[in-house]
Amino acid sequence: MNIPFSPPFIDQAVINEVLDSLHTNWITSGPKVKALEAEIIKLTGSQAAICVNSWTSGAIMMLKWFGVGEGDEVIIPAYSYCATALCVIHCGAIPIMVDILDDLTIDPEQVKSKITSKTKAIIAVDIAGLPCHYNELLNIVNDAENRNLFVPSTDRQSKLGRILLIADAAHSIGAFYEGLPASLKCDVTIFSFHAVKNITTAEGGGICLNLPNEFDSLEEYNFLKIFSLNGQNKDAFAKSNGANWKYDILFKGYKMNMPDICAAIGLAQIRQYNQTLLPLRKNVFLKYANSFKEYNWFFEPVSKDNVRETSYHLFPLRIKGISEIQRDKIIDELVYKGIIVNVHFIPMPMLTYFKNLGYNIEQFPNSYKQYACEISLPIYPQLSDEQVEYIIETVIETVQIIYTVEETIKVLI
Repeated sequence: MNIPFSPPFIDQAVINEVLDSLHTNWITSGPKVKALEAEIIKLTGSQAAICVNSWTSGAIMMLKWFGVGEGDEVIIPAYSYCATALCVIHCGAIPIMVDILDDLTIDPEQVKSKITSKTKAIIAVDIAGLPCHYNELLNIVNDAENRNLFVPSTDRQSKLGRILLIADAAHSIGAFYEGLPASLKCDVTIFSFHAVKNITTAEGGGICLNLPNEFDSLEEYNFLKIFSLNGQNKDAFAKSNGANWKYDILFKGYKMNMPDICAAIGLAQIRQYNQTLLPLRKNVFLKYANSFKEYNWFFEPVSKDNVRETSYHLFPLRIKGISEIQRDKIIDELVYKGIIVNVHFIPMPMLTYFKNLGYNIEQFPNSYKQYACEISLPIYPQLSDEQVEYIIETVIETVQIIYTVEETIKVLI
């Protein structure tokens, strides 16, 4: 059997939506992007949604929007994909890394300990689709002492009057917090629509705004749409309608807009997400969890607790007591048997670029501990029952062999 890790969900509805874009001869930003933004608002309940060409673009844009720049600090987890830090560095600011909890989300106590007068934002990462502990993080940014410590340097910073809370929700579209879409818990939530995500546009991202009443969400939406198009006050679709060629550049923007041909893929998927795609992912997740829970080596990932429910983006299998080398042996065996798996994530302080900046993995022991024993199993709507059973049986067989050898060695020693 040959089981890929995370192929995109492409059905006839997706094909039809893309063909519709091609038949209309409109493939750059236009009506499909607008329709996708409307569907994101419907799914999340957010004030506004802006589609861009990647999560990274969206994060850079929102940090710039808030005025984050040279000498500022942004608190992030060490356990994340590199884009979480690179978006900060691209703004000239400094990523302040902290460790994570056992549920793989950022540790609020460590966040609290790293706040200074230079802190402008916190980017909390919803690893595997599980929302961070947002109530605790909101308490931190709204704490009177931290508000007094906050030094605004732009009008938007003065208007907010505190640290900006951003959700790196690359994994968590469709997740819930206190029974509501998790995206409502943060000032800004940024989704990824990369090819392996729950909803894809091939490449792309979506920004959701849920700002305090001091902000006009429509005004900020209009600004960000122009900001994503080089500061140009008319997009190509607007200019194409009659004698409407004249445009202006209002400020120094970026070229980060999403094209319609990409939005079409996501539009077809998001319309069937809650009723079809998300339940199918959940079904695979629960089959894994129920099958592995009887084994003492299994560290069960959080799918739902008293306030949070994951979007079932990943199944982060963690195996108690194994080393990184043993984890890698298990991966090699699974791949040999036709199951393509992944690891989420290599902590950033282990990567050459960040090591050269002075980050040291020894300062983030739990990030390393969780990484060293984690294997991300395939989880997507197209998986058949037969494939899921094969994955379960193969994982159990492979882990049991490694685990039995390890326990035997311990007894002999």
